[in-house]
Amino acid sequence: MVGRPAVSAKCQDVFVPQISISTPLVGRENELTLLSDVLERARGGEARAVLVAGDAGVGKTRVLDEVAGRAARAEMTVLTGHCVDLGDVGLPYLPFTEVLGAVSQDERFAGAFAAYPVLERLLGGGSGDSGGRLRLFESIAGLLADLSDIAPLLLVLEDLHWADQSSRDLLRFLLSRGILQRSAGGTPTHRLAVLASYRADDLHRRHPLRPLLAELVRLPAVERLELRPMADGEVARLVRALREGPLPDTTVRRIVERAEGNAFYAEELLAATGSGEGGVPSGLADVLLIRFEQLSDTAQQVLRTAAVAGRRVEHDVLRDAVRLPEDELETALREAVGRQVLVPGEGDTYTFRHALAREAVYADLLPGERARLHGAFARLLEGRGNRAESAAERAHHYRESHDLAPALAASLEAADHAERVGAPAEELRHLEAALDLWSAVESSARPSGEGVDRVRLMLRASSAAAHAGELHRAVSLTRAALVGVGQEADSELAARVRYTLAGNLMSVDNLTAAFAYSSEALAMIPAEPPSRTWVWAAATHVLAARQVGENEVALRVARQALGTAERLGVPDAQADLLISLAVLEGGGRRTPAGRERLRQARELAREACNTPVEMRALFNLAIGCFESGQLDECLPWVTEGLDRARRAGLLSSPYPMEMRYLHLLVLYTLGRWDDCVRAANADADVLPAAGGYTMAPALYVALARGDFSAVDRARALLEGPFDWMATLVAGIALTDAAALRGDAEEAVARMRSTVTTLTDEMGTPPHVTVRLATLALSAVSDRATDLRLKGDRAGASRWAETATELVELARTTAAHGEGGIPQGPEGQAWLARAEAEWTRAASGPDAEAWAKAVAAFDFGDVYEPARCRLRYAEALLAADRREEAATEAQAAREVFARLGATVLLEQADELIRRGRLTEAAPTASPLTAREQDVLRLLARGRSNRQIGEELFITGKTASVHVSNILAKLGAASRTEAVAVAYREGLIAPETTTPG
Repeated sequence: MVGRPAVSAKCQDVFVPQISISTPLVGRENELTLLSDVLERARGGEARAVLVAGDAGVGKTRVLDEVAGRAARAEMTVLTGHCVDLGDVGLPYLPFTEVLGAVSQDERFAGAFAAYPVLERLLGGGSGDSGGRLRLFESIAGLLADLSDIAPLLLVLEDLHWADQSSRDLLRFLLSRGILQRSAGGTPTHRLAVLASYRADDLHRRHPLRPLLAELVRLPAVERLELRPMADGEVARLVRALREGPLPDTTVRRIVERAEGNAFYAEELLAATGSGEGGVPSGLADVLLIRFEQLSDTAQQVLRTAAVAGRRVEHDVLRDAVRLPEDELETALREAVGRQVLVPGEGDTYTFRHALAREAVYADLLPGERARLHGAFARLLEGRGNRAESAAERAHHYRESHDLAPALAASLEAADHAERVGAPAEELRHLEAALDLWSAVESSARPSGEGVDRVRLMLRASSAAAHAGELHRAVSLTRAALVGVGQEADSELAARVRYTLAGNLMSVDNLTAAFAYSSEALAMIPAEPPSRTWVWAAATHVLAARQVGENEVALRVARQALGTAERLGVPDAQADLLISLAVLEGGGRRTPAGRERLRQARELAREACNTPVEMRALFNLAIGCFESGQLDECLPWVTEGLDRARRAGLLSSPYPMEMRYLHLLVLYTLGRWDDCVRAANADADVLPAAGGYTMAPALYVALARGDFSAVDRARALLEGPFDWMATLVAGIALTDAAALRGDAEEAVARMRSTVTTLTDEMGTPPHVTVRLATLALSAVSDRATDLRLKGDRAGASRWAETATELVELARTTAAHGEGGIPQGPEGQAWLARAEAEWTRAASGPDAEAWAKAVAAFDFGDVYEPARCRLRYAEALLAADRREEAATEAQAAREVFARLGATVLLEQADELIRRGRLTEAAPTASPLTAREQDVLRLLARGRSNRQIGEELFITGKTASVHVSNILAKLGAASRTEAVAVAYREGLIAPETTTPG
């Protein structure tokens, strides 16, 4: 709409500023050039996203409107979603629901929309089955991709600073993994652009949008565009363009001075001129209210009512709330639109032209008036359809109207809806709102039904908090339930609260308190007659007892409880207890018997539909394989566990979080570093705040590749409440970073502080001590070697003493693993490297010690054996075994080059240059150093088993090496491979002695 604003008859005798309804766009040439380029690239198939930041009123919406207009003129589909401020209570996925609503009404997209039936539930349809957040996220990403195939697509998301957590999580997914994903060749494939705006001045230090923005701007297809305040000349041009008649220079200068580069300030200040009030108010709120007060009484009444509804209001809802005849309402709306306080939108809606205008009008309401209007909107929404979708909004209005009983009921409805659509954070907030209202509502007016009381609501809220990754909040809520249960006559409920609290305390590593509460829970109810509550209390007590080293107690209770669970027919409790016994008995989860028990537990838990217990079984199966050095067998269990967690909406719960970390750790260990980094970036889209530690293997990759900014990211893991896993992985990263930089003092200090922090109350150091001590030893042996070469025997001796202390700690820890069983192949490999580093620090490099370390890591690890191989080459060179040194150095260098491990690649190149090993190196071979070893033994006629025995590897691993040799040499048999190797000079004939 273009032209003069309409003026009500009542106000025709008052001066009305003549402002074009379509605000001219002044300046912003650079910003428009950038955004137009994004549109052009999107039309060409290169998906891009821009985060548009700026202070309130600086012109974000106007710039986005201009870009959207250009996109529409270029025959792009434009979809817009808005976030709304509802205080502490958010509407899950609100901006995306708006976008989906527009798509569902467009006949062009009917086929694309129908292909994703899961999206119906966000629009009030479908079966109501949540199906998991990932399915929802992938469906939305798939729909947007399909729409971009029909026509180039521009997605605009406004006011992200008000976005609910689920919308933020979905946006993270779309930009990091979904619609901006590239093809296998690295070329983006979707004809799509995303523009998302937010108020930069609203982002305080702890604003939930800040960490998301920090992640997104690191993505290659995402950039940030900040709209800075306009220059004074541009503000002056804007002011003059807004007025259709001439303006005195003094008025323009005054507005420019007051506007401080903010376009909205300038518009509002201009609108307030000529009002007869004399002068311009200094605060924006005053300016907005002066403009508001220039409207007729009826228009003011309509705007006050609209302000209570929110930024945007539907015409029929506003009509019913304001209770005016249709003609009077239309006249008032025309006046408000003419004054540009309201803007008509699609779907018969009206929007405040700027959120600040709505906030100022809302703040000016009298308390009683505000409460009355909130009550009116709540009752109107009550009578409309889509009750579940409107529950959060109704709860907000009822609460603000002080009508607490329906506010409580609506909050519980909103919590149920959030649970159904996979929004645990919103479910938690609605439940907490209900808990806040509970005591203020008369008991007779509270919702009734099984499980609806204060204590059970607290338990449900603690579960939602745990699912959302807010583990410390889960503890706080369960503690509040404990206070609430008091001397509850229902001893089973009291016991349930206590064992739930024990489980939550274990998740935040408060193990002594967890054991105390699980003991209380078990004592509150008798073992006979048998009950399900006693069985679960016992199962929790077994876990807590094991955590504090009371293994005999854990075994006794587990065996007793397993028998009771079998008699009662409680399969998920049976499963939980079988898992504990698999870890506690015999050789633990690393043995075939232990893993068979874990598989049995998994099936029992699956049949009982108890996903958390199933997750525990899958995690233990995976970690058992990892500890046994069977990395290839570990990955399928991790994949199954994470897939099951996604489908159940439990990705943020403790065991799936551990599996996320284990997944990346296996990829890192196997040398699949690019896959590790990609998986870390993909996982980041749904990680809760407490899940930062799961990204640690990507930090290890960054350090090896010379990106020492990973040090800051590792330190950030130590901020906030204590977290055991975060402390562990930060300790590894920071110790290794210090060692790579050659800072022995820092490496030892960091290793000691980490071990001290993670040592339990029984004085048992963590298993990772072996690795930490070895990493510190590498820096210590470097320092001792350097001092010895400089002739500083005293200094070298002091560092040798430190090395002895560290190797003793590694030996003790490796010998006393879980349940007193020595650590598995990984722990023993780290110990072998520690022994070699200690020897190097004490007396110099020992080739045989390093040969053992290389062999010890031969269970699938790629990077660590290469690190050992570099040391091995150094020791061989010192022993004047130059040809072998050249082979080992070149083999290590090959791995470092393939992984992009630049720090050690430089060290390998330096060793090769310094030792002149290039000249001594044998003919270039397509085989790795280990394959060369296997080839030599093949030439001697050794079997796979014999090769394994001589090289300290398994026969299966030897078979894999033989297969690789045959493939690389193009040979059909072992004999042919040896012949090819002799012919090409890869091995030399050996002189043998008879007998």
